[in-house]
Amino acid sequence: MLRNAVRSLWAEPRAPQPPQRVWRDWVLVGLLLLTAILEGIFRNDLVWRPVAIVLAVGTVLALLWRRTAPFEVVAGVFGTLSLLSTVTLLSGQESVGLYVMICVILLPYSLFRWGSGRDIGLGMVFILIALALGLAADYTGLTEAIFGSMFLLFPATVGAAVRYRTSSRVRELDQMRLREREQLARELHDTVAHHVSAIVIRAQAGRIVAASDPSAAVDALSIIETEATRTLAEMRVMVAGLRQDEAAAMAPQPGVADLEQLARGSRLHVDLDLSGDLDDLGPSVGAALYRIAQESITNAVRHARAATRVDVRVAGDVDQVRLTIQDDGEAGAPGPVGYGLVGMTERAALLGGSFEAGPGPDRGWTVEAVLPKAAR
Repeated sequence: MLRNAVRSLWAEPRAPQPPQRVWRDWVLVGLLLLTAILEGIFRNDLVWRPVAIVLAVGTVLALLWRRTAPFEVVAGVFGTLSLLSTVTLLSGQESVGLYVMICVILLPYSLFRWGSGRDIGLGMVFILIALALGLAADYTGLTEAIFGSMFLLFPATVGAAVRYRTSSRVRELDQMRLREREQLARELHDTVAHHVSAIVIRAQAGRIVAASDPSAAVDALSIIETEATRTLAEMRVMVAGLRQDEAAAMAPQPGVADLEQLARGSRLHVDLDLSGDLDDLGPSVGAALYRIAQESITNAVRHARAATRVDVRVAGDVDQVRLTIQDDGEAGAPGPVGYGLVGMTERAALLGGSFEAGPGPDRGWTVEAVLPKAAR
């Protein structure tokens, strides 16, 4: 088990998308550089002043790459510290270093937060060697050695904890998106299966009616039946793994026409307004509008404080349809929580539309989705 854990850690890739340098990094580095130079000039008890200043300046500048190249920075900085500690031990001189070198505690955090498993393993070797040589070169007692080690290694623990929490959040979001894709795939399958089944029935009836007609009509109907049957079979095989032995539903998925029934079944008063051209919506678009409205009304019931009503507006034009949902909850009240928003955003994006949600201009929570009438 331990061997498997080590192999898993060693194979861990680097954390994706490390943040780029921003103005805060430049401000931090600028302040540390100024401090290092002033300390190097005015500190009286400094040993090997030029070496100490160069080491401090190089360490501070290396902080700019602590997220994008964590192992390289750790290896360079702590390798240099190990070399200087070795020279200090052999020469019997006092330790070389400025107080500003305390900034190295940022490096173990960055290593565990952004490095790969291989980076973490090899980087810890450099850190522990530098720590051991540093304690040997400037040993002042067991208590201070223990607390000094904890002070240096604690950021590594924080980095690992932040990384685990972030990874867990990303996995949960990915699972939510996957569930939404599965739901959309089932709805698409059920809708197409409904229509293809009707084609098969009409083709079979056409063969019977066309028995006395020219053979070309019979051949055409036979081709329709064959192609429709094959399409239905292929689709069932394609999504069989998503259904988990669930039987295919032949009834079409709920759409805009079912919003009235949804409104009547809510615990809050739902004011539904349908306007514009809503007759030629694609089946998947109608199902998406229904699901987004259902999720939004459910969130209003659960999370909107002091809400008494929900306004649902569906407006269609030539190319797209807009769904707007707003409750009358308290101003500034927290909006829907959890992963419902992620699912609705994913559903809208899959159909080529957009989704936005946030506090209303006056009070309550507003949800707006814009979808093309024919999903891409």
